[in-house]
Amino acid sequence: MNLHEYQAKELLNNHGVPIQRGYTLSDIKDLDYISNKLSTETGTKFFVVKAQIHAGGRGKGGGVKVAKNADELKSYSSSILGMMLKTPQTSKEGKLVNKILIAEDVYYPGESNHEEFYISILLNRSSSRVMIMYSTEGGVDIESVAENTPNLIFYEEINPSIGLMPNQARKVAFNLGLSGVSLKNMIKFISSLYDAYIKTDASLLEINPVLKTSDNKIIAVDSKMVIDDNSIFRHNSYADLRDESEENPVETAARSVGLNYVDLDGNIGCMVNGAGLAMATMDLIKQSGGEPANFLDVGGTADADRVEVAFELILQDPKVKAVLVNIFGGIVRCDRVAKGIVQAYKNMKDQIKVPIIVRLEGTNSKEAKKIIDASGLQIFSASSFSNVTDRIKEVLK
Repeated sequence: MNLHEYQAKELLNNHGVPIQRGYTLSDIKDLDYISNKLSTETGTKFFVVKAQIHAGGRGKGGGVKVAKNADELKSYSSSILGMMLKTPQTSKEGKLVNKILIAEDVYYPGESNHEEFYISILLNRSSSRVMIMYSTEGGVDIESVAENTPNLIFYEEINPSIGLMPNQARKVAFNLGLSGVSLKNMIKFISSLYDAYIKTDASLLEINPVLKTSDNKIIAVDSKMVIDDNSIFRHNSYADLRDESEENPVETAARSVGLNYVDLDGNIGCMVNGAGLAMATMDLIKQSGGEPANFLDVGGTADADRVEVAFELILQDPKVKAVLVNIFGGIVRCDRVAKGIVQAYKNMKDQIKVPIIVRLEGTNSKEAKKIIDASGLQIFSASSFSNVTDRIKEVLK
């Protein structure tokens, strides 16, 4: 689950991470109240207006502005709120900005001896360890730094049975070139950041930039946080943080009915039971010359109602040229799945305009094939992977 900047900062602040303070705004009429409140609490003279969307590169698209007076604040806020913001990480249409963050200016006016760093915490799947990735080159695209000057990116892996050790936090601070008060503050910052990562069950926590002010404070100026969906049951309040307007509507609809669906940019729809079989099915489609249009795991139950919902989700994608149903009948009998597929097809006959390829293997698979073949519908049974491959190739001709 992706969080907005302001949501991530709130969680960081709860775990002792110093942040750039601010308030969100969704109605321009509240601007004066919010700006006056922020100015009173922080003493800021300038304001930073930030679009709140789930995409990076907001500044490049005009979604981040520094207002140096009341007129600029009103102008920038009015133009950003409600705009379709286009960044390198959005579609060509952009994303609608429903909310903006009015934040304090932490870059002290007239002072230039500040520094910006990049720090992220994520899981290194190759080593099964949490990794801190950091660089002195903060405030810019880390991808460009990795490509052009990889020597400026550092890594620190953490033993999961021990956690972050004090010497590791000191190493990060030293490699960032800090000393004295700023070194001590960075060590504390790193420790709090790691604590937030672990206790929020985040899968990614990225701060770019981390600011060292001229008076040696260390502050998270921006924040990107992704929460592991599988951990939300441990955090009752996190469900309210989900912004469904920022998510794929098909994926949202699938989640509401208990289906695991991920939208992909392909031409063959997939309906399977089990994540492992889903990955194998996607490989099979690729080997056949097609591209998977989605990942859809219907789980251990594949009755008519569930199959019908799955079909509806898959067929919302206009690029889909065929649907491949690949079910292993272990918990569920193949003949029952076949009856469910036939019934769902009959219920949706006017909506289904593409061929359905069905491979059912396992308990009562022979009976299932007879049901599919006798249906008289545009459903093609396949008894092996080679049959599936041949069917897909025929569809793509």
